[in-house]
Amino acid sequence: MSDTSVIPVALTVRNLFEDLLGRDVNVAPGDPMTADDLPTGVFALYTDTSQQLYAVLGMTLPLAANAGAALGLLPAGAAEDSIDEKTLFPNLAENVFELCNVLTSLLNREGAPHIKLYQVITPGQSLPNDARAHLLALGKRLDLTIEVARYGKGKFSLSLV
Repeated sequence: MSDTSVIPVALTVRNLFEDLLGRDVNVAPGDPMTADDLPTGVFALYTDTSQQLYAVLGMTLPLAANAGAALGLLPAGAAEDSIDEKTLFPNLAENVFELCNVLTSLLNREGAPHIKLYQVITPGQSLPNDARAHLLALGKRLDLTIEVARYGKGKFSLSLV
């Protein structure tokens, strides 16, 4: 079986964020998430049809809070309060879960195994060791800085297993 996994391009990620959030989004190459980003980060684990880990998505708390607030049409202050308290408020977490679910479309390709969202991990929950290792490793990955207009920016890292 050939490897049909493909890292999405930055333009595809930007277009998906803009379509979902209904506002301008700037995307630029960014630094990968580091171990220092993990305690307050938000992570999505994606699996294939055999429940094998396929990809790990990481967002720093500022990106998750800003995107969650923008998706819920909440004021930017809601995201700022969440960032100040180093946690993702439940209403923002619910919106980020939906965002992560939509981002699954970045991973599904014709002829490839069907990929689905398995779990979203929010600040205060532990990231499984295998997911942590894949997120921090070199390899098939995309690292961006994403800025949501009138909200703010943060790191976005997508790593394929």
